[in-house]
Amino acid sequence: MPTPDVSRLSNTVADGMTIYQQVVYTTRDLASGFIERIPYFVAALIVLGIFWLLSLLFKKVVHKFLGARVRHQNLVKVFQRVGGALILFIGFMIAMVVAIPGFTPAKLIGALGIGSVAIGFAFKDIFQNLLSGILLLLSEPFRIGDQIISGDYEGTVEDIKIRATTIRTYDGRQVVIPNSDLYTSALTVNTAYKQRRLQVAVGIGYEDDIETAKSKILAALGKAGTVSTHQAPSVIATGFGDSSIDLMVRWFIDDGTQAHKVASIHEVMVQIKNALDEAGINIPFPIRTLDLGDPSVKSIVKKLNEQHAVDVNQSAE
Repeated sequence: MPTPDVSRLSNTVADGMTIYQQVVYTTRDLASGFIERIPYFVAALIVLGIFWLLSLLFKKVVHKFLGARVRHQNLVKVFQRVGGALILFIGFMIAMVVAIPGFTPAKLIGALGIGSVAIGFAFKDIFQNLLSGILLLLSEPFRIGDQIISGDYEGTVEDIKIRATTIRTYDGRQVVIPNSDLYTSALTVNTAYKQRRLQVAVGIGYEDDIETAKSKILAALGKAGTVSTHQAPSVIATGFGDSSIDLMVRWFIDDGTQAHKVASIHEVMVQIKNALDEAGINIPFPIRTLDLGDPSVKSIVKKLNEQHAVDVNQSAE
């Protein structure tokens, strides 16, 4: 039976102990280094907290001194958000210098420069939305509380952030629209002006007098409380319909919100219907005229008569 090589076994054990000791020593060094850096980490967190409080204080100061003086309130939001973000960024840089030995802002800028192309492609949409958000806040095409239409979405603006704008639709849903879409696409602001014009189409019979119907409709608009008195409503004939004379009724309201628009249209339609009924003016249904002299109609009538005769004979039997 072969005897084991005692010297080789002892060297293996010695090498194993050496590797184990190296692992232990390395772990101890890392732990001791981490423990030594704990005060610096705590100091870095304190620095971040201080600059976070400074950013909040900055926003309050801007709102206090500019909130009631600046006409464009979105400018105040720009100062608050951009200034607050800059203060937090400065605090982050100082905290990194405190927490990490040898860290400098120049090294961070150099590291960002290496991957600037990749970062540019990866964050293209984010940067575009950020720039669009700043431009929207500066140009102020709409404000918080305005009712807008953007693409397929319509609702009330709840918040204008740097990256996106939040609107609340009339059916109670929240929609987040990227600022780049709002800045580069057509946008309708329904509440940009105090007054807003509404219209409804009304048809009267060909036998009715247009001027009489017009006077009755204008009188009905005068009774509607939602119709603005600052601009006179109008009624104009727009065409000869298939079964009626088409009239277009236009009026203004002093509050352009969706709720007031819907309420005004309802009130005006009720008033017009009652006024025309009282005046005996007809609002005709669609009318279709059948030419019974057409050969195809005669053929149908003949078949119906023949079928009727067959049914009568069968019932008599």
